[in-house]
Amino acid sequence: MRITNSLMSKNFMRNLNNNMSNVYKYQEQLSTMQQVSRPSDDPLKVSKVLDLNNEIKQNDEYKTTINDSIDFTNVQDSALANATTSIQRIYTLTQQAANGTYNEQDRQAIKSEVESEVDTLLDSLNTSFGGKYIFAGNNTTTKPFAKELDEEGNFLNVSYQGTSDNTTKEIARGVTVELKTDGTTLMNQQEDGTDLGSFFNELLVALDENDTDKLGGKLLNSVDEQMNNIVNLRTNIGATQNRLVAAKDRNESEYINLKTTYSNTQDIDLAETYMKYSMEMVSYEASLQMGTKILQNNLLDYIR
Repeated sequence: MRITNSLMSKNFMRNLNNNMSNVYKYQEQLSTMQQVSRPSDDPLKVSKVLDLNNEIKQNDEYKTTINDSIDFTNVQDSALANATTSIQRIYTLTQQAANGTYNEQDRQAIKSEVESEVDTLLDSLNTSFGGKYIFAGNNTTTKPFAKELDEEGNFLNVSYQGTSDNTTKEIARGVTVELKTDGTTLMNQQEDGTDLGSFFNELLVALDENDTDKLGGKLLNSVDEQMNNIVNLRTNIGATQNRLVAAKDRNESEYINLKTTYSNTQDIDLAETYMKYSMEMVSYEASLQMGTKILQNNLLDYIR
């Protein structure tokens, strides 16, 4: 094979460009602290990095949903705790009103306090979170529980303005949780047609009529049933909250794993990369020096 000046120049320039390319590669990695910046660097690795980025973003969205859901159930639990306090007070007042030693005036005073507790209980059930009512089903912008009065302002009933739906949230891929937003559960509809509203009406009428037998019998049992219904819903919400807390722990663990995998795939080993960069710089500088010695007569002509 005949070695000519032209061949030497071409080989030299090709090797010099390769050295420059390697130097540039490690310079870019050191400046970005990333192994790949574009698909041409390593198509397979770039694809994996993009997938990991999407997984991390999805994980972050699930985290936001879980945290919002936990806050939502906290508000629900607080509202039901207040409702339980009100219904417990109504139970005590009903028990007192059934006492035969109380006169009509005493029962009217008890009635006034019962009406006040009914208002407090409905206010608790009408609690909102983030501008949405927590026990309204899917009709979250309308106050779910409304007190109905007659023309004289006397209590008649409690109407429910929401829907009989629970709210479903996706907390992980293929995993959903149901938030207990169906307010009809709190109305506690019975087979005989009675519910929370009719119970309150019957209680207030019995207080007006001084019906101690009914107060100490049927109505005392009914208020106990209403209390148990609220407690049962609160228990179910507590179970949902426990599931959400467990999901939050899994989400955080998955986030750490994803970030670790992403770092192993994309982040550079600073010491190793700097060492490679230094070696490539030595090669590049050596190529320049050798070029000026070997091709003294032809290098400038080639560059022209």
